[in-house]
Amino acid sequence: MLGLLQNLLRLSVNKQISNRSNGLFGIYVHWPFCVHKCPYCDFNSHVPNSRSLGAAFDEREFVQSYKAELRHFAKLKPNETINSIFFGGGTPSLMSPQAVGAILDEIASLWSIDENVEITLEANPNSAEVARFKGYKAAGVNRISIGVQSLRDEPLKALGRAHSVSEAKSAVAIAQSIFERSSFDLIYARPEQSLEDWRVELNEALDMAAGHISLYQLTIEQGTRFFDLHRDKKIIMPNTDLSADFYALTNELCSEAGYPAYEISNHAMRGEKSLHNLLYWRYGEYVGIGPGAHGRLIIDDVRFATANEKIPQVWHKNVYANGHGLVTNDKLTWEEEGDELLLMGLRLSEGIDPKRFELLSGRSLSPEQIEDLKGYGFVEQLKNGFLRVTDSGFSVLDAVVADLAA
Repeated sequence: MLGLLQNLLRLSVNKQISNRSNGLFGIYVHWPFCVHKCPYCDFNSHVPNSRSLGAAFDEREFVQSYKAELRHFAKLKPNETINSIFFGGGTPSLMSPQAVGAILDEIASLWSIDENVEITLEANPNSAEVARFKGYKAAGVNRISIGVQSLRDEPLKALGRAHSVSEAKSAVAIAQSIFERSSFDLIYARPEQSLEDWRVELNEALDMAAGHISLYQLTIEQGTRFFDLHRDKKIIMPNTDLSADFYALTNELCSEAGYPAYEISNHAMRGEKSLHNLLYWRYGEYVGIGPGAHGRLIIDDVRFATANEKIPQVWHKNVYANGHGLVTNDKLTWEEEGDELLLMGLRLSEGIDPKRFELLSGRSLSPEQIEDLKGYGFVEQLKNGFLRVTDSGFSVLDAVVADLAA
């Protein structure tokens, strides 16, 4: 009986929702290849032509597989308008402009493209990759995101980065001269970094920025070289209190410079928020193509979580055989959708709409739980009814999400 009631409720709910995915639709293109593996990175990245892949890498053949996988998803979602295309990795700036152009042309042949589409490509500051910037723009890329990671040479070496500070600064300046929109990333709360060191470095970075900057606290992820070093106590990370101080200082300096946080790690001037970030954190729909790519798609009023084979050569063979590299294509339950909305949306400074949570999950957030969290100063309700996490709450975000989801 409970299942029948839930199904009836869901049918009623779906009639009320015209923008269940928030009205945005995007394509995420994962390019998994890197020159080498950075010691902190747990992303799905591989060194091409390495022994671990077991076969030679051919860009043209892989591009054909990307195009085939796009055709597979276009059959599932044929009448969408693309608002955002994001090339992530790995290192997408190792792709030739011709490869990027071929993938963008295929997308344009399969779907309508919004006139204000955001097309972002992640890049490293190495001179060989920067030399391709004009080619990427000609191919259709209109926003570049550069993995600077530090404006100090010693930390760059410790992070395993192949570029220098001078190369990073040059790459940022060149990107800003070619693209109307650009961003760059920094990693902070690094081993042996002091708050004063970060204050000076971040102010320098903000002087360089042109509308958007991404600032990530270094985290130790299992399976990385840093995880092994941390386990063996060869690198010491900031404690919880110091990490919170780093976060508070970051928000303070960015706000003073006109770059308020719109997401826990992303800061932008007015009008410069990343549409890709908003699509993702507002729990929209997106196709994920390439080795290890994830996606979220609504088909027949059911949200699916998709994931591709991670190993590039295996993915390539699977696409050749099946037209796609999917290894996961799971229907999400009401509860899972609600939990994901909380997990994504509460990272945003705008928060979430409790009414949307109710429509997606089939249940309401607990007023008592919300009041308890308000009492601790971890959440607040905005005039528009949205629920957002406070600056204090961001330091314990996982616990806040768990409490609300319970």
